[in-house]
Amino acid sequence: MLRRNAVRDALADGGEVYGLFCSIPAPTLVEMIGCAGYDFVILDTEHALVDPQQLENLIRAAEAVDLVPFVRVPEGDANAILRALDAGAMGIVVPHVRNRSDVDAAIRAARYAPEGMRSLNGGRVPGFGRIELTEYIRRANEEIMLVAMIEDAEGVDELPAILAGGGVDLVLEGAADLSQSYGVPWQTRHPTVRDALRRVHAECARRSVPFCAIPRTRDDHERWRAEGVRAFVLGEERGLAARALRAHLEDHRG
Repeated sequence: MLRRNAVRDALADGGEVYGLFCSIPAPTLVEMIGCAGYDFVILDTEHALVDPQQLENLIRAAEAVDLVPFVRVPEGDANAILRALDAGAMGIVVPHVRNRSDVDAAIRAARYAPEGMRSLNGGRVPGFGRIELTEYIRRANEEIMLVAMIEDAEGVDELPAILAGGGVDLVLEGAADLSQSYGVPWQTRHPTVRDALRRVHAECARRSVPFCAIPRTRDDHERWRAEGVRAFVLGEERGLAARALRAHLEDHRG
């Protein structure tokens, strides 16, 4: 059932929030992320194979541990946005936002009238009738966040126009795909990529739209914090688990 969006509230109050990508569709992993103290999780349906029923159970797991569930949908998929929201997502992460029309399409799919035209439905998000439906529409438009991923050179150049029309609640960097867009694949620390991220952050600050960084090192994290960034995605659970498993084995092998 729809609840207050603690991430939105924290950012509005000047607090910091920390999240993690989750690509393994296992509710227990989502619970572990919440119990570890993260504020939000981005459930990945862009690169991971997750069926709608799995997604709903992943969201239930997040709700059980007061973890705010966001869902990264496949590029340009309005139906995926609808299904994620009907399952209970509190934020939609839209990949490869390159221009304002991408945002307008996402708003139309994610928000109810008069802001958008999200298809009307009941079910679990209004609590099977516990929230009156017209009240649910109002609250959903207030609480559910639209997160634009900027991971293309075109998106960096078009960011002033992307943000000028409003409707974007958070901008998430995508240095990996951005590196490929600039012709330096996987060189996420390349000067061209780092300059692009600084440009994205500066434009977000100018428009008073929160910027979410994905720091690769502690130094990255501290630098972004010093520049006023208050939202962070600290990687993905697969990478964290793989590194922990290797380190654990190496520690015992000596």
